[in-house]
Amino acid sequence: MIQRIQTLYLLAVVALGITLCFMPVLEFYTPENAEVLRIWQLGALGLTETTVTDLAPVTLQGLWGLTVATALIPLLALVDIFLFKKRILQARLNIFSVMLCFGYYGVLAIYVWLAKEAIGIEWRILPWSSIPAVCLVLTFMATRRILKDEALVRAADRIR
Repeated sequence: MIQRIQTLYLLAVVALGITLCFMPVLEFYTPENAEVLRIWQLGALGLTETTVTDLAPVTLQGLWGLTVATALIPLLALVDIFLFKKRILQARLNIFSVMLCFGYYGVLAIYVWLAKEAIGIEWRILPWSSIPAVCLVLTFMATRRILKDEALVRAADRIR
């Protein structure tokens, strides 16, 4: 199981996905012409303010989409590792995981748009937001290797 290269790819996805669960991916801040500079960080755990002010806190509603997507990416990769005897199911789960990575960025774009419309704040992307893209590439590479193994097994069955 561990000697297969796709297992190493999936283990990297698990490690990166767990890291993503605790890191902020976006930073919102008030415009430069505002009276008080406020900074918020958006991650899987929600929106947290990093500056302490006496003003009312800002909350984004419905952050469960980002939390679920962030939690499912490493969970699916971990389950996928132990399905090494069911290669077709493994490939299908990987395709679902790739779609989930794309969905992560879609949900992130919606949150940026909602925050910009509701509050009128500026935003910037943090380096941690590239983790789902790396997970996407690693999952795609693992899927190719799984399908290659399946083709090899089918070819060996034909020879017998």
